Amino acid sequence: MIQKRRPNSGRAKFGGGMVIGHADSLGATFDGEGVNFAIFSERAESVVLCLFDSERRESAKFELSNAKDGVWHGYLPRCQPGQRYGYRVHGRYARDEGLRFNANKLLIDPYARALDGQFAWSPAVFDYVRNGDDYLPSETDSAAFVPKSVVTATHKPRMRSKPKIPWSQTILYEANVRGYSMRHPQVPEADRGTFRGMSHAAILAYIKSLGISSVELMPVQEFIDEEQLVRRGLRNYWGYNSVNFFTPAGRYATGEASEEFRDMVNAIHDAGLEVILDFACNHTGESDTWGPTIAFRGIDNLCYYSTVPDKPGDYVNDTGCGNTVNVDHPRVQELLIQSLRYWASDMGVDGFRFDLASVLGRTRAGFTDRHPLLQSIEKDKVLAKVKLIAEPWDIGPGGYQLGRFPLHWHEWNDRYRDSLRRFWRGDPGEAAEFARRLHGSADIFESSGRGPDASINFVTAHDGFTLADLVSYEHRHNEANGESNRDGHAQNHSCNYGTEGGTADPVINATRRRQRLNLLASLLFSQGVPMLLAGDEFGNSQQGNNNAYAQDNATGWLDWSGLAADPDFHQRVREFIRLRNDTTLLRQERYRHGKLHTNTDRR
Repeated sequence: MIQKRRPNSGRAKFGGGMVIGHADSLGATFDGEGVNFAIFSERAESVVLCLFDSERRESAKFELSNAKDGVWHGYLPRCQPGQRYGYRVHGRYARDEGLRFNANKLLIDPYARALDGQFAWSPAVFDYVRNGDDYLPSETDSAAFVPKSVVTATHKPRMRSKPKIPWSQTILYEANVRGYSMRHPQVPEADRGTFRGMSHAAILAYIKSLGISSVELMPVQEFIDEEQLVRRGLRNYWGYNSVNFFTPAGRYATGEASEEFRDMVNAIHDAGLEVILDFACNHTGESDTWGPTIAFRGIDNLCYYSTVPDKPGDYVNDTGCGNTVNVDHPRVQELLIQSLRYWASDMGVDGFRFDLASVLGRTRAGFTDRHPLLQSIEKDKVLAKVKLIAEPWDIGPGGYQLGRFPLHWHEWNDRYRDSLRRFWRGDPGEAAEFARRLHGSADIFESSGRGPDASINFVTAHDGFTLADLVSYEHRHNEANGESNRDGHAQNHSCNYGTEGGTADPVINATRRRQRLNLLASLLFSQGVPMLLAGDEFGNSQQGNNNAYAQDNATGWLDWSGLAADPDFHQRVREFIRLRNDTTLLRQERYRHGKLHTNTDRR
């Protein structure tokens, strides 16, 4: 049992201290006169709100009241937007039972709309210390190493009109906010790798000139670098390691992150383009049972995470990232729905791509398209109006669910990807499969009542080889990741056409160039929704690294010099896109099947 500490009242600053407040809305809600704080923890014994001054020093503490439904709450008169805060949650510490309460750990509010400060690795961020073969609760305060939640104003920001592009006219363009502008010569150095860089006039003019409709941004929610990466001198580049589902990552901002994100969205909309956000809510950066305690684990571990039946001290790891968010819990479903609504309304995004989306439909009995979370997303009055894209697989039981998502969902189609790669590589017996994929994968999607646009067609994505590397390497070259080249896909259906990697051989280079054009032409002339990986249109390479998640450097960043190296290739890709946009037959909204002629029909 952790010893409770009685909070002080903070009366000097707030004149009267905290009153009971309400449990109507979770998070920190400013009403013009003060702030209502509310947080859900079903198993906590008490919850303490900690306030911090502008120097991030703890200045006051207040114990929250508990309602019967597990929401702890309190109202602080005269508290204003900008106030920094965090929570300390008291309760039993029993690792084998899945109880990880430790009030020495300052916790981020899951509903915080802004964070101040950066996470830093330290022994203090772990809720345990090792004592021989036993693990005891850590008594070290973690506040100095954890970002502080920040109270924000409740008025809805003014967002400009959305383009509202129909699926039949959608061409997706996957990009990383940081890597897209880091080496762009026209973006000011101070803005490179940020939301402001992504919204630079030269960037948007270029994307618009391609003819694509929608920019699909890799995760931008606040995330942390994995401890093993920090030890190797690396950083998380992709962003699939969230610690909060509402706040934009501070590393992508030069000032106030939410404001700069909204400015970027408005600028992209002004260019006539949509913003699709990659949403990684299947796991969090708290990792496995040995990971840090930053938020969810310390608030109510058994509520927010799926644990092994009859062994609650261990996490279900359907994501391969150490933990799996417990989407079966109604309060977790509420959290995710509210965060999606926030990004769609207050932040202006036009749709979401859900990472490892099979997690979102899995119950204890297995995956179902009737899962309450999937149904809630599809029926929500705000989310029903945005684009919904699933990555329909994970590593859990029954994890591969291509074609099985609800009616209004669209899905990354890896069977399309693999077939095109094999066909153009010259694999025997691939023609029939290739034809089915070009036709829009009716065999996968038509029986559920969906059309060709349910299939998100792609040849390359962030995860795997770039297009230039796909025709230059037969083996992954991920040594720089520090995992002895064991990470990343081993089976890539790639071909180097005579030599591994770069070469001066004109015959090999001509073949590779032609194959890149073949693959892109097939992609853009297929039924379904095409997705291009940013940089493939001018030959960007990662030097054979097919898992560049840790390469926040020149390997992962786009090399814009490729645009000038072969301008004719880039122009050909633009012509492919223009032809698709101009030709209705290439983007049908429903499947067209020829009539089967019999001998009787011919007479």
